[in-house]
Amino acid sequence: MQRRQFLCTVGGLAAVWRHEIALAQAYPTRPVRILVGFVPGGNFDIVARLIGQSLSEQLSQPVVVENRPGASSNLATEAVVRAPADGYTLLLGGAVNAVNATLFDNLGFNFISDLAPVAGVSRFPNVMTVNALFPARTVPEFIAYAKANPGKVNQGSSGNGTTQHLAGALFKTMTGADFLHVSYKGAAQAITDLLNGQVQVLFEPLPASIQHIKAGKLRALAVTSAARSEALPEVPTVAEFVPSYEASGWNGVCAPRNTPVEIIGKLNSAVNAGLADPKLKARLADLGATPLPGLPADFGKLIVEETEKWRKVIRTGNIKPG
Repeated sequence: MQRRQFLCTVGGLAAVWRHEIALAQAYPTRPVRILVGFVPGGNFDIVARLIGQSLSEQLSQPVVVENRPGASSNLATEAVVRAPADGYTLLLGGAVNAVNATLFDNLGFNFISDLAPVAGVSRFPNVMTVNALFPARTVPEFIAYAKANPGKVNQGSSGNGTTQHLAGALFKTMTGADFLHVSYKGAAQAITDLLNGQVQVLFEPLPASIQHIKAGKLRALAVTSAARSEALPEVPTVAEFVPSYEASGWNGVCAPRNTPVEIIGKLNSAVNAGLADPKLKARLADLGATPLPGLPADFGKLIVEETEKWRKVIRTGNIKPG
């Protein structure tokens, strides 16, 4: 009897396994959704629509971008965490999620363990920018000025606890420079006050300030990525003066945990094929971004590393959500 029960159990599991393999091989048979935790028109939304269009071509099914803004992308993230693990509901997650893991208490989900990494999509730098009349023209001069003039340098950002805020907090921790943080409700207002001299430095995404930089109204001291940006090749990286400093934004596709590995693999191959397309590369370059191809394990490693990195910054600075 026990042997018969064992064989029945094994047979049942094998049948389930064969069924899951068959579903994964047929995937997708209907439209796929990519949830974005921000309003239409921003960088995340634009990237989601670019990769969504590419995935639609690769998978021969419509890929629909659904905006679910709120709680710094936590609403969209939780919706994907709670969705069926069948590959039809995906998240364009990113650095904001790695930050939120520590910034918010009692999220109700774990970004690392409750989502399966599918594929990185893009990485993009912030740019450390000052008013054109600010006395410092280089990163070392800025550090020296901030140390010599405590209370006279303010960092604006597009919100408390944003990756831009934390880029400045990391810079302070690594250099000892003294400046205060001023939170705004978005990049546009922060840049306006930088242009007017109300704040003295921003660490904002490159697309938000590049036109002012090229017009000579703002001065780019450095980009925050590990390598120089093709959009501003003459501008150094912060790391050229502050070794190991890096504070890039990034994003990629995630799925609910327990999504079949065959589906994860099919999606990963489709994302990477799209990122190899010169047209998509050019569109990302227009945003100041570079492709982030790789295996699911590569993207998962990035998520873990970035979550730990920003955990230390948030706790050291006692940073709270705005």
